[in-house]
Amino acid sequence: MDRRDVLKLSAVAGAAGVITLAPVDFAAAAGPGDGELTRTVTGHLPTGVADFVYLPVEVPRGVRQIAVSYTYDRPAVPAGTLGNACDIGIFDQHGTALGGRGFRGWSGGARTEFAISAEDATPGYLAGPVEAGTWYVVLGPYTVAPQGLNYEVTVTLTPGEQGRTPKPDYPPEQVGGRGRGWYRGDCHLHTVHSDGKRTLEDLAALARAAKLDFINSSDHNTTSAHPHLGPLAGDDLLILTGEEVTTRNGHYLAIGLDGGTFVDWRYRARDEAFDGFARQIRRAGGIVVPAHPYGTSLASQWKFGYDNVDAIEVWNGPWTTDDEASLLTWDNLLTGAARRGDGQWIPAMGNSDAHRDPDVVGLPQTVVHAESLSRKALQDGIRAGRSWIAENAEVQLGLTASGPRGQHAGIGERLAVGPQDAVTVSLTVSGVPADALLRLVSDEGQVFAAPLPASGTVTWQTTASLAAYVRAEVRHPAPAGTPVGLPGPAAAITNPIWLGKK
Repeated sequence: MDRRDVLKLSAVAGAAGVITLAPVDFAAAAGPGDGELTRTVTGHLPTGVADFVYLPVEVPRGVRQIAVSYTYDRPAVPAGTLGNACDIGIFDQHGTALGGRGFRGWSGGARTEFAISAEDATPGYLAGPVEAGTWYVVLGPYTVAPQGLNYEVTVTLTPGEQGRTPKPDYPPEQVGGRGRGWYRGDCHLHTVHSDGKRTLEDLAALARAAKLDFINSSDHNTTSAHPHLGPLAGDDLLILTGEEVTTRNGHYLAIGLDGGTFVDWRYRARDEAFDGFARQIRRAGGIVVPAHPYGTSLASQWKFGYDNVDAIEVWNGPWTTDDEASLLTWDNLLTGAARRGDGQWIPAMGNSDAHRDPDVVGLPQTVVHAESLSRKALQDGIRAGRSWIAENAEVQLGLTASGPRGQHAGIGERLAVGPQDAVTVSLTVSGVPADALLRLVSDEGQVFAAPLPASGTVTWQTTASLAAYVRAEVRHPAPAGTPVGLPGPAAAITNPIWLGKK
């Protein structure tokens, strides 16, 4: 990267570091009779370059479509060293301000080319007029090899009359459902609008096949799926519009946003921007849920803390050791809530994070008790912890606690009893293998464990002085080679029942 080519190198307040390159100038105005205009830019990015590299493109009037393609080299690197990986996206003439109006699309590393016009756009990108002004191709050098990263970006402008942008068809906020009851959903799903391989139609069909009642659109760093989801919803399937916000310090789900709401991702934990975007999500009717907090891929571990979230995704896809770590972290947070005694705690949820075959939509799924099959009712249930997690729709579970004077509480609720009052906890499970293990966990840890009985029901006695809360787990047998004391994969996990008066 030659110094003469760099206009600005800065760590923008509230945003990750950026570099802005010299602009690509399409000097001659494009007219209806002109042919395509193409410019190609090459350059080199060193190791340690900023998170985002902006390539300004001066777009003249009279352009119908902008198309971009790019390549970069992938030199061999020593063992244990990260090689080159570079994402791409674009902002329009409204600029690149963090959280501003300029966003027009992002495909990460899933695509090498895209096009935008008023009538249409490549999945991941937003259809709309190609207006005159400075647009910005965004390169995201995710990792850079010791040799640096050589890139080539080609921009093609097609002149012509602007077409008409289709009116967005967002899904309804409420569908028929079954009234007050338990609803099953998967809120972490990917399609061709980011790095998934399934179409939106594929996703809706798989959700119905999995017997889900609701799903959330959560493609990485884009809202491009939102305008196309309306026709796929129905009285049997509520579709929420959301986003997986994929930062360099962890990923989080924005679940149930107003259709078309974009949430920026260009910041790290040290930039102190997260809280502002969490507030934006709630203003747009959504909830904030850290995804796979101990994810094993680069930059997927959660670094923003848990002070400003609505739930935690403790189970992501098929059960692995990082889910076990997420579960333990969440349980520690419950213990902290018990110590504070203010009644404020963070519920757990589970989602599939399905991208492509053979990923299973609904493995796992969150089962939410809601007043209706609606965005608001489901979010209220998730925030309140009136939910549990199942590996599939066959798993059925009930967890209750009762006191000596007829008091009764279910998942996410509080049983208001005295410290020494006898409490009976009852767990009923079906739809799991016969060799499953039933566990009850309190702030002390595992306090009860038994094989699944023929009746499917186990009970346990305690007091509020011994257990601030109780939650349930259903586990498969531990595979051979599992360290002693570590349980097998989960089949179901509940949020807690709290014991004792506030």
